[in-house]
Amino acid sequence: MLAAGRALRRVLDTIYTAGGVVAALFLIAILVIIVLQMLARWTGQVFPGATDYAGYCMAAASFFAFAYALNHGAHIRVSIFLNALGSKRRWGELWCFLIGTAATTYFAWYAVRGTYWSWKLKDISQGLDATPVWIPQLSMSIGTILLAICFWDHLIRIIFTGSHGIKADLIEQSHAE
Repeated sequence: MLAAGRALRRVLDTIYTAGGVVAALFLIAILVIIVLQMLARWTGQVFPGATDYAGYCMAAASFFAFAYALNHGAHIRVSIFLNALGSKRRWGELWCFLIGTAATTYFAWYAVRGTYWSWKLKDISQGLDATPVWIPQLSMSIGTILLAICFWDHLIRIIFTGSHGIKADLIEQSHAE
């Protein structure tokens, strides 16, 4: 049972890291789009939809990075409030993860639903690119699903082990000792 738990932990951490890598690739894509747009202007050409594509990449980078950032303690947290709880900190963390899990699960459900309806209705962006809207929305759906999985992961961990396992807290604890 313990080996299965370690294997699942490795799989989940790998998925969160993969989300961070994909987010980084979208940031590189933004750079490439901006450079191409600059080159197009310098040569008198037009790069239609460049700002739209950069916007899609920015959204994708954000959504793919959410789970990675949560897993590494990079999200804004309520640490000051939780530290003030003293011995009741675990209950505060549990409450925070319950709220976060509920909110992200709700968001993921509706992100997927919105993407599905954009695909079904053949919704097209209103920019110069005329991209089917479901394509950029897909990154939002995948990113919110990853974030919901990450919240469920940490919620279950705090329920059963008493620690959510966010890596930044592990670093803080090692410095405190």
